[in-house]
Amino acid sequence: MGNKQTIFTQEQLDAYQSQEPTRLSVCLRLFHRYRDLAPQLVPLDYSAKPAVTLPYELISSMPELKDNPFRQRIAEVFSEHGDGNMTLDDFLDMFSVLSEMAPRDLKAYYAFKIYDFNNDDYICKSDLAKTVNKLTRNELTPEEVSLVCEKVIYEADVDNDGKLSLADFQHMIVRAPDFLSTFHIRI
Repeated sequence: MGNKQTIFTQEQLDAYQSQEPTRLSVCLRLFHRYRDLAPQLVPLDYSAKPAVTLPYELISSMPELKDNPFRQRIAEVFSEHGDGNMTLDDFLDMFSVLSEMAPRDLKAYYAFKIYDFNNDDYICKSDLAKTVNKLTRNELTPEEVSLVCEKVIYEADVDNDGKLSLADFQHMIVRAPDFLSTFHIRI
């Protein structure tokens, strides 16, 4: 990172001054990570509010995401337009939610969004099948996947409507003590 100097808008500086110094240093580190993905596109000076969006291909190539089977879905959920391309704000939001310090409820909300592949605000059997296939890297038979999905719905569907609402999902996460330790990206 060396002698790079970043110029933020006054509004951004005012917001950061009220936060802990460690948060500012994390934001600056993330800004430089974002810029390092495409230095020719991302200026050091953001005071003119440039409209910079990095393509999904660059975001997905990051070491933190490249081996994650949900990398595309993560990028889609955090990108402003749902296409996986990210602005700096999208990038900061993603790392904030996926940090070890993010609250459980916030993580659960975004995990729910990531697993809701059809974006209908429910996790249905087809969403679960996609999730299971990604988690197992397609190593289960269709019958095994179906069995897992049925078991998850049976165990977690509190209102018995055949799909998981956000409330159902949050209730399930409370019973999964290792959720917080696995749903994060180290920065």
